[in-house]
Amino acid sequence: MKRFARYFLLVLVAAQAGLSMPDRAVAALPLQDSSGNRLPTLAPMLKAVNPAVVNISTYSTQTQNYNPLLNDPFFRHFFNIPEEQYRRQQQAPQKRQQSAGSGVIVDAEDGIVMTNFHVIKGADEVQVSLIDGRTFVAEVKGTDPDLDIAVLQIDGDDLAQVTMADSGALAVGDFVVAIGNPFGLGQTVTTGIVSALGRSGLGIEGYENFIQTDASINPGNSGGALVDLNGHLVGINTAIIAPSGGNVGIGFAIPVNMARASMMQILEYGEVRRGQLGIGIQEITPDLRKAFSLRNGQQGVLVTDVQEGSSADASGIEPGDVITSVNGKPVNSMGQLRSQIGVLRVGDKAELGLLRDGKGKTLRVEVGEPQDMTASTSMHPLLEGVSFENEKNGRGVVVAAIAPNTNAAYSGLRPGDIITGANKRRVVDLKSFVAALSVNSNAILLQINRGGRGLYLVIR
Repeated sequence: MKRFARYFLLVLVAAQAGLSMPDRAVAALPLQDSSGNRLPTLAPMLKAVNPAVVNISTYSTQTQNYNPLLNDPFFRHFFNIPEEQYRRQQQAPQKRQQSAGSGVIVDAEDGIVMTNFHVIKGADEVQVSLIDGRTFVAEVKGTDPDLDIAVLQIDGDDLAQVTMADSGALAVGDFVVAIGNPFGLGQTVTTGIVSALGRSGLGIEGYENFIQTDASINPGNSGGALVDLNGHLVGINTAIIAPSGGNVGIGFAIPVNMARASMMQILEYGEVRRGQLGIGIQEITPDLRKAFSLRNGQQGVLVTDVQEGSSADASGIEPGDVITSVNGKPVNSMGQLRSQIGVLRVGDKAELGLLRDGKGKTLRVEVGEPQDMTASTSMHPLLEGVSFENEKNGRGVVVAAIAPNTNAAYSGLRPGDIITGANKRRVVDLKSFVAALSVNSNAILLQINRGGRGLYLVIR
């Protein structure tokens, strides 16, 4: 009865809010219980949506470890190791691994499937399984590791698709439904509400502007659909907070507006060409609020630096400006600003609302090409004297050189170190490294791979 009551409340609130249900859903309502009482249900909506939510299996090969001492014939003779064991080692047997996740068909005609990058990362083969039992080998059209989005394509007939909504229209309290493949059990549906919007600073992805929901999201749900009561896609389920190892009612989804912008670039270019303004930014602390004479509660992001020759420089942005909006949408944090700029293409125009000396101002700025950074002077003061370059396989940022008698040198950073994380954020290239450095101006926490061994360093 509690379940019936919850569904009744869910549909009742939707009706009071003026939300419409799909025609098939309306036609199927109301249902009746054994006493003839009318009961609401989500089943008709899910019947239309479920065929477009897929299970994803990935396969990869990995060479098994072996003892290099077996290569020495004297070692084999001394320890009486059979030649057969040595020959098996030389054949380098490989182990086939499988992992499970979820995805969403967003274009049935072309067979386009959207999922998380981490679901298919490192896979040699990706298989997509439909609810009707069909399975297809998918082609990876491209990925966006910074946003954690991957775009796949399958070749199949009579596919279903989910219509993408405007995630910018979501509000806290809206009902949502999460669909995916938790723990590899098969397609599973959970319900809840949007419990928060614009979540950032979690250190999960490079670009964070998450929808937070209490709809149960568990391992295996990654890449699955978060839909509204109309059955329209509002987000891609991607992460959970799980201190106890299971769901605790806090899950996160990538807004579909961000995912769609990434997907369109992948389909057009094979990659995401994410530009930048060419500014350094900082969160506004109580001390800075007082120093810049901002009103109590006034939100925004402080511009700390403008790169010479950048698009921001050309548009007239100055250090000390407080950016309060992008294209009319409020900016309350660095994560929000980065995400709003991140959905724009290189060459797009953005209208920035800002405060300068306490007065409102509007500037139009063109999103520019990302600039390569080989020196750290524009990255962070604590990294002065250090040069970096992208790791060739996209695994992070390599320390190319370090000047003696610098903070980095005293802290133990070495040339050849591969930086894979900074300030608890993943680093895949110079661009994501710069973004992670902006989180803290007083210290830098680095996650490093040194000769195949992981370690952490703090630079103060």
